[in-house]
Amino acid sequence: MRLFLDTASVDEIRAAAKLGVISGVTTNPSLWAKAGGGNYRDVVMEIAAIVDGPISAEATSREVDGLVEEARRIASWHPNVVVKIPIDEVGLEATSRLAKEGVKVNMTLIFSANQALLAAHVGATYVSPFVGRLDDVGQDGMIVVAEAVEIFDRYHLPAQVIAASLRHPRHVTQAAQAGAHIATVPYAILMAMLRHPLTDTGIERFLADAAKAEGQRLLEPRHDP
Repeated sequence: MRLFLDTASVDEIRAAAKLGVISGVTTNPSLWAKAGGGNYRDVVMEIAAIVDGPISAEATSREVDGLVEEARRIASWHPNVVVKIPIDEVGLEATSRLAKEGVKVNMTLIFSANQALLAAHVGATYVSPFVGRLDDVGQDGMIVVAEAVEIFDRYHLPAQVIAASLRHPRHVTQAAQAGAHIATVPYAILMAMLRHPLTDTGIERFLADAAKAEGQRLLEPRHDP
């Protein structure tokens, strides 16, 4: 399972990219605003210079022709750009047209396996079930991920499942167990995946023992030949 970073913060992306574990980035208007706004294209292009992998940038038009035109424009920014489009009647029709033109689409705001199936049928490259938001309303969001993966595998559908809206490190483990092709995670969750108190304690102990051993070595009498 690949890991994408879910952010529009260039600083976070740069820091995560140094670790060598990030294969792509997902953004949306909310993340863009949280990161301080600015020119969206400039932000995406800066991200593309840091991460050599898929970069999802969201289109916001709400009528088919306008959405298709906006998606074409966003896709033209960089070969790695994937256009995020919400699933509804407008999104499906636009995606069916865009897929025929070779535009890669990440169909977002997926909350059921049926929606994922429809997205795959119109040619979406990726589908993004929102796990955390389903959990928020009392459903098990990871079930949608598992069902979508099972359906796509059974019928050899080429769309890939991105487990999105992940809220904690356990979600990442569950996404991998469910067979998700990709998990997209905020920077804070990526860092939480890395940390463990026993690791920190172990490093401190190793350093203390090393310092003690070095001190003993310096105290030992030297025997010159």
